[in-house]
Amino acid sequence: MKVAVVTGGLRGIGLGISNALLAEGYSLALCGSRDIDAVTDPLTEIRRKAGQGRQIVYYRCDVSNPEDRAEFLHSVKRDFKQLNLLVNNAGVAARVRDDIMTMTEENYDWLMKINLQGPFFLTQAAAKWMIEQKESGGADFEAAIVNISSVSATVASLNRGEYCMSKAAMSMSTQLWALRLAEYGIPVYEIRPGLIQSDMTIPATEKYTKLIGEGFVPQRRWGFPEDVGRAVAMLTRGDLAYSTGQVIMIDGGMAIPSL
Repeated sequence: MKVAVVTGGLRGIGLGISNALLAEGYSLALCGSRDIDAVTDPLTEIRRKAGQGRQIVYYRCDVSNPEDRAEFLHSVKRDFKQLNLLVNNAGVAARVRDDIMTMTEENYDWLMKINLQGPFFLTQAAAKWMIEQKESGGADFEAAIVNISSVSATVASLNRGEYCMSKAAMSMSTQLWALRLAEYGIPVYEIRPGLIQSDMTIPATEKYTKLIGEGFVPQRRWGFPEDVGRAVAMLTRGDLAYSTGQVIMIDGGMAIPSL
C-alpha cells in the first residue's frame, strides 16, 4: 500500500488529484485549512470510493504555519507509518486583484507564505522522511514529489503580481529539489495547469469562457480537475521516471507561442 499526502486535497484541483490517486491504489493523507465539518461531504464521498482496506484521513493544517506543518507530518507518521508521495497543491489566489503599483506588503506576505514558503518547508521535512525510508527500505521503496504551479509562472498578470511571483518561484523550487533529491532516487516534478474549472476560477468564469471561445485556449475548452489528476497519476506510476525536474503543461495549448 502506498501513501500520498495531498495538500488542499478535498476541493478543486486537489480533489481531482485525490480521485486519480485513489484509482492508482493509494491511501490518502489529506490536509486543508478548513475544519472537518466543512469537508464532510467530499470526505465521505472519497471514502466511499476508496472502499475497504485503504485509509483516508483528513487533517486540518495551515501550510503557512510551521507548527501546523510539523504536527501534520507527525500525525501522518503515526497514522500511516510511511509516505511515498507528496503533492504540494494547496494555494490561494490574490486576496485583492490589485495593480503592482498599489499592492500591499500585507497581502504579498499572506500569499507568499501559503503558496511558496509553506510548500517549500513541507517538502524539506517530507524529503528528510522519504530519505530515511529509502535508506531503511532499500531500492524497493518508491517516493516522489509533485508541485502544482500555474501557467502564471511565466504569464504575467499585473493585477495579481504576487500570485505570478509565487508560482514562478515554485517552479525554481521544483528544480532545486529535483537536483537535491536525485541522488536518492526521489523524482520531483511540476505540473503547470492553465484555466481549470474550480472554486478559484469562479469569479472569472464569464471572462475566461468568452476568451476560450475566441481561441485563447487552442483546445477551446475549460480544463477540469481530473485533467490535472491524470497527469499526477502518470507521474506517480513512473511513466516519466527519467525526467526529474520536468514541467508538465495541462493548459490546452494555451502557453504555445503563436502569431
